[in-house]
Formats: sequence, structure tokens, C-alpha cells
Amino acid sequence: MTRTRDEILEIRRHLKAKYGRLFDSIAALLYRHDPIGINFEDNTDEYEPEAGTILPRLNSCHSADDVLQVIHAEFVRWFDSGTAGPPEHYREIASEVWQLWQGYLADRPKSI
Repeated sequence: MTRTRDEILEIRRHLKAKYGRLFDSIAALLYRHDPIGINFEDNTDEYEPEAGTILPRLNSCHSADDVLQVIHAEFVRWFDSGTAGPPEHYREIASEVWQLWQGYLADRPKSI
């Protein structure tokens, strides 16, 4: 199924509303690490699509290793395995995303 630009933007708005700063933090982290070399210093939103598909999958993660698998799988899906490179290439990114995710979970209001 191919989505329209407006549908994609609506999904991104929903994710930003749901996850708040976490969405921006993960997109910025990916941009800073630039695992596939698309940071040209003026395209700071370049990794928002990947952040948008990684974030919902973090609910199933129980460790940084799980996050590593998710991030690598998403980069392979978005690009291809040759462009994405090996999973080890994402180890530091996964560790930082795991830390951000743990902080997000700790700061969330607890439901009764």
C-alpha cells in the first residue's frame, strides 16, 4: 500500500503527539550518527521517517540488543541490506536509543 504525502505527514504528527520529545530525540540521534551518510548539515529532518517506524516497535524491546535488531531491520527495510550495513554498525545508536526509551518510560505518568 502506497501512502500519500498527507497520510505520511498525519502519521508523523500522530507519533510526535504520542511520543513528544522522544520522536525528535531519536531523529536527532540518527542524524548525528548518520549511519547511512545522508547528513548534509541542512537536512535535519532526514531521519524522521526511520524514527517514525522505529518508535512504535520499541514497546516490544527488552534490551539494547532488541533495539539493535529493530533499528537494523528498519534501516534494511527503508534502504537495503548493502546500504544499511551490518547490525554491529548500529550498536552505539541502539544503546543510546535504549537509554532514551528507558527515560521515556520512567517519565510517563503511571496508570492506576
